[in-house]
Amino acid sequence: MHEAKSNLSKLVKRAAAGETIYIGAYGKPEAMLTTANTRKYRAELRAKAFGCMRGEMELPEGWDDPLPDDIIESFYSMKGLEDFEAK
Repeated sequence: MHEAKSNLSKLVKRAAAGETIYIGAYGKPEAMLTTANTRKYRAELRAKAFGCMRGEMELPEGWDDPLPDDIIESFYSMKGLEDFEAK
């Protein structure tokens, strides 16, 4: 255990290179140091990123209702842009 503390940065570099390192006391492994650059780990990070705001916001009732026809029409026309000049 003491050896692992003293050489942690070297052990991390070895693990990052793909080696699995077992750490423990009195010849009994208690922990495993391995690379975090795995497909499973990256998938877990992506899942956490996409759910990071879960429970933090509330959307108002009807937020996903269809837009009114006049707003949809304005997307497909120049309506409302008469006052703007192209520069």
